[in-house]
Formats: sequence, structure tokens, C-alpha cells
Amino acid sequence: MNPTQPNRRQFLRTAGLAGAAIGFPTIIPARVLGADAPSKKINILQIGCGRIGRDMDMPGILRQDAARLVAVCDLDSLRVTDAKTMIEGHYAKKKVSLTVGTYGDYRKALQHPDIDAVSVSTPDHWHAEPVIAAALMGKDIYVQKPLSMTLKEGRAVSDVIKAKNRIFQIGSQQRSGAQFRIACEMVRNGRIGKLHTVRIGLPSDPSGGSTEVIPVPSNFNYAMWLGYTPDAPYTKDRTHPQGKDIKTRYGERPGWLRIEDYCLGMITGWGSHHVDIAHWGMDTEHTGPVSITGKAEFPKSGLWTVHGPYHIEATYANGVTMIIDHTFPNGVRFEGSDGWIFVTRGAERVTASDPVPKGAAAKALQASKPEILSTPLGEKEIHLHESPKGDHHLDWITAMQTRKPAVTTAEIAHRSTSACIIGWAAMKLGRKITWDPAKEEFVNDEAANALRSRPQRAPYGIDNMKK
Repeated sequence: MNPTQPNRRQFLRTAGLAGAAIGFPTIIPARVLGADAPSKKINILQIGCGRIGRDMDMPGILRQDAARLVAVCDLDSLRVTDAKTMIEGHYAKKKVSLTVGTYGDYRKALQHPDIDAVSVSTPDHWHAEPVIAAALMGKDIYVQKPLSMTLKEGRAVSDVIKAKNRIFQIGSQQRSGAQFRIACEMVRNGRIGKLHTVRIGLPSDPSGGSTEVIPVPSNFNYAMWLGYTPDAPYTKDRTHPQGKDIKTRYGERPGWLRIEDYCLGMITGWGSHHVDIAHWGMDTEHTGPVSITGKAEFPKSGLWTVHGPYHIEATYANGVTMIIDHTFPNGVRFEGSDGWIFVTRGAERVTASDPVPKGAAAKALQASKPEILSTPLGEKEIHLHESPKGDHHLDWITAMQTRKPAVTTAEIAHRSTSACIIGWAAMKLGRKITWDPAKEEFVNDEAANALRSRPQRAPYGIDNMKK
């Protein structure tokens, strides 16, 4: 399916992997002609089969007629088995016979030229490395947000995706939601006058987490899960839940989301969603703030280390101020000289732990005056990318078919993630910092620039990848 990917014979000859294709899953649809022929499908590898992979990304891909999930990979063998059962059961109901390939190491899975694309639903510290590896192998990529843990990683991902001309999509699914697109179109077309302030409400995380050291489960490759992060003892609240049944294994929000070695907290977890929408409406998708102040409370005890309550103010070169605060309603509020627009997910939840706004803030799209939203766009006004059927995964599949950009590119994803990381840096330092979005460095600030990257423990991390 991928027009720029080497064919099977070329790949095996140049990579010396002729034996690697043995045992690759066989795809035999009941109807083997026409649109249902295997050669007409985009073969996708799912890397990471945890809560988000199982609840969002695998279902999102499975409903696409043009794609097939043909292989799964996870460091937890129970999750691999669960994913294989789930996928094969789905296709069996559609009378498609498919044996899903299973892997415990994504690097081995990527060696198969039959795979056209990958979906990466791993913890945050395991985003950049498999994305870059997939791009270098000629695969198209879908990755969960945030794009990266550091500014250095994000820049590297964007540069490789561009150099290898890969189709890319990030899991900022709000981009495909009609209310978010409409809100940004109205702002971009001046319906609220001159934009001056954007207010973003995000959740916050609690402190706590058990520090009791326990044996590593036999089904879990914990050593590789740690990746480039510092070595650390295994505890039940450090990684993801274990259990005998599906509900126990996937029902809880995993502990790694609250530990700074693996995630920066809600500032990137939810921030990458809402800042992305703010950038879309502000027309700042390829730049970033120029000055930022921040403050936050950080835990003083327990296993979990990500920030609690926080407040950030960022100024952009166009004069717009973006304010992020845990006390604001969850969503994005654009304020202009002639009115305001507030947009949120409303009652929609991706996972059971997602916050749902209450009261007046629960309405998905609202404005200070009805005509702001009711006045249709003119033919010559700005019309933003509209995902087919409002489906984020379909938008990615369509982009792979047409070889045209998806609603989010790697550079757009990098810039929205960067703004969140810059805000995190301001919170860590507890003071104002100045950012140069062109050079992507802090201005005359050694302490802040030290936060653009972090040490990477070999053999993992992009710094240790074979060039």
C-alpha cells in the first residue's frame, strides 16, 4: 500500500532478513477479490496494547474497512494475548480469517516489510523512539499524544518524519471533532473580533502512590519498559495494573501517568489536547510562546511526582496571552474584542477517568452571542481541515491512501507539545522564562535550557539509536 516503501524482495535483500518473514500472519478474507483483497488493505502494527490502545486506538482502526490490524506488540504478554483475541474475534464476526502476529519487541515487528504503518499507544517516554524507528523503516505512523517527553525528542521526530516523507497522525482526536474545528474557524475568521486571550482548563493529579517494592510479574518485561529512564524498583503503582480479569488490567488509570520519569503530568497529558486547539484557533501551529511564567505544587512524598495545582501564562508574538489553570472549566475559551467562544468535549469520554464538565461548561460549544456560531462561513473565508465523518483514525487512513497530510502533522504536534513542555519548565523553575520559537531555545537561561532534554540510559532512547 505504501508507494515509497521498498518492495518485499528489496527489503529482505538489503536488510539481510530473508528469514524474518517466516511466520508472519496470513490474511485470508472470505472474499479475496476486489476491495477485500489483502493487497488492497493497509497492514497496521499496534505497538502498545494497554488502556488507550485497547479502548481507543485498536477500536478506531478496526472500524476502518481500508485497514487491517495484522500484528500487536507489548512488553506485557497478557496484553498481547488479550489484543490478539480481541482483534481476531472482531474479524471473525466479519467473516475474515486472520492470524494476528504477536511480538514482545517492536524492533523485531518493524522488520517485516508487509507492515505498512504503525499505531503507537505506549507510555510517554516510549513515544519518540518507536516513531523514529518506524519512520526510518518506511512506515506511516499514528502515535498517542503527547508527541515526546522532551523538546529535543520532539524536534527529532518532526525532522525524521519530514525527511522520510511519512504520513503522520497524533492522537489529538479533538482536531477531528466538529465543535473544535468550528470554534477555531470562527476565531480565525474574526467572529469574536481581535483575539487577545485564550483560557485553558485542565485537570490535576493527586499525590501518593505505593513505594512498596514487589516482584516483577513474570509476564512483564519491566527492564525494557523502563527504557532510557533511570533504573527503579518495581511497585504496583509505577507502571500499569496487573490482574486476572480484563476489567482489572485495563480499568484503572496507570501509575506511570503520575511519575515525571515517564510523563510530565496533566500539562502534557490533557494540555497537549487543548493547547493544540488553542494553536489551531490562534494560527500559531508552527511557532510557540515567547515568554512564559508558571507556578505549581509538586508532591513532597510518595511515589508520584507530577505536578498538582498549577497556573501558567504564556505570551505569543501576535500579542495573544494563553492562560492555563486547574481551576478553569475543562476546555478552551477564546476571548476577543467582540465576544468569546468556549469549546470542550461536553459529555464525551474516551476513557472512564476523563473529566466531564458540569453546569454551563458542559455544553460542547457556546459563545457570548448566538450569531457568532450561527453565521455560516463565506466561500472565501478560512475553512480548516475537516476530517471525514469526524473520525480521527479514518482521517489518518485517508491520508495514507491519498498521500496528503492528515489533520495533524508531526510539526504541528511538536509545537503543541513544546508549548506544554515549556509551561512545565516554567512550573519547575517557578519564574518567568523567555523562549525563542525559531531557534527553539530559552534566551540566556542555562537552567531552563538544561530542561530541553534529559539523560538517556543506554541502550534505549533516541540518543542511542543506530544512525
